[in-house]
Amino acid sequence: MEPTPARERRDALPEGLAEAIHDTAEEIAALLRGRTDTDIPVPGSTWTLGEAAAHLAQANELMADIAAGHDRPYGDGTPQSLAAANERSLAGFGERGADPLAEMIVAQADAFLAAAEQRPLDETVITPLGSMDVATLGSYLLTHMLGHGYDLARAVGRPHMLDGARVGLSMPFMITSMPRVVAPAAAGLTARFTIRLRGGQRFGATFTDGTLTVGPGPLSRPDCTILIEPVTFLLIALGRCDPWGAMARGRVFTWGRKPWLAPRFPALFTAP
Repeated sequence: MEPTPARERRDALPEGLAEAIHDTAEEIAALLRGRTDTDIPVPGSTWTLGEAAAHLAQANELMADIAAGHDRPYGDGTPQSLAAANERSLAGFGERGADPLAEMIVAQADAFLAAAEQRPLDETVITPLGSMDVATLGSYLLTHMLGHGYDLARAVGRPHMLDGARVGLSMPFMITSMPRVVAPAAAGLTARFTIRLRGGQRFGATFTDGTLTVGPGPLSRPDCTILIEPVTFLLIALGRCDPWGAMARGRVFTWGRKPWLAPRFPALFTAP
């Protein structure tokens, strides 16, 4: 039997996802290649450029292993345990060179694609943020690279690689993971939110006495509707952007019976 062409295999994933994963990894690698100053700080982080790049290389390898069917326990599914697991993993991994890490980031992203193409997309796998299907794991990988790619771009003073299309591809993971990262600030809350990404997707988030359910499409009679520019949504969700500043710059609009709930919404989650 002749091997399946690479493009045909990639089409087994949701449209555009494989290309976004590969291209994002390449764009992150381009930020790193040839750099010798990997000890510069990453804005808003305790990590250096080399540490952030090492984390990305390790995380891509982790996702590739999970897609290939390997058991890779990594924390207990909470954001706090993920942070601790990240620090332990970094401490045991000595590579901080920009060029080797750039190649690892791309190679492991492509290893993920090769592994994912061999499995049913609805097959359940166990990830650092709980169980999800293989297609959503790909969305997780992309989201993770976008968040840290944004950090690396800021560190070296280059444009980031986030755009509306890539944010759209991150949404399956975002919707799946939101109930798993609800913060203590949501305790006792009962409220209904519709989130509308400008020019893109919509979803509903319902808190019932602090317990969250999330589903596609807008809710009927929400307490608060939030219309937000897609890249801004992802940056706020990942803890990279101040929601008040985004509102002041006209990137977020709110309405409904309780519009004052909108600025509170990001604080209801702990960024993974």
